Amino acid sequence: MDWKYLLTSFDGRINRAKFWAGVVMMIIINIIANLLDMMLGLDIADSGSGIISLVAGLVSIYIALAIYAKRWHDRDKSGWWSLIALVPVIGGIWILVELGILEGTRGANRFGPDPLA
Repeated sequence: MDWKYLLTSFDGRINRAKFWAGVVMMIIINIIANLLDMMLGLDIADSGSGIISLVAGLVSIYIALAIYAKRWHDRDKSGWWSLIALVPVIGGIWILVELGILEGTRGANRFGPDPLA
């Protein structure tokens, strides 16, 4: 698996397994960032998070958007569908079902070849 492509590119398609691998990667990055903040005592105004966690959170937003866009492409939809996450409750459920559970388009589509082919 090409991690650079998975975590930074907005082009192409990925299957559900790579989507979940990216989600797990983001969770691990954020846990490590929180642990580093606690060990180094870098909490910002006793908020429970520090500068490393803040940077990791911003990086995770970019990674999430890249992964979501490629997964939406696999469902033959525009990456702009990621904006559905802004709808309270329903948006998160919609993204979970569409990107994490439902199968992508079989065969090639307008975003590229089938990632399972």
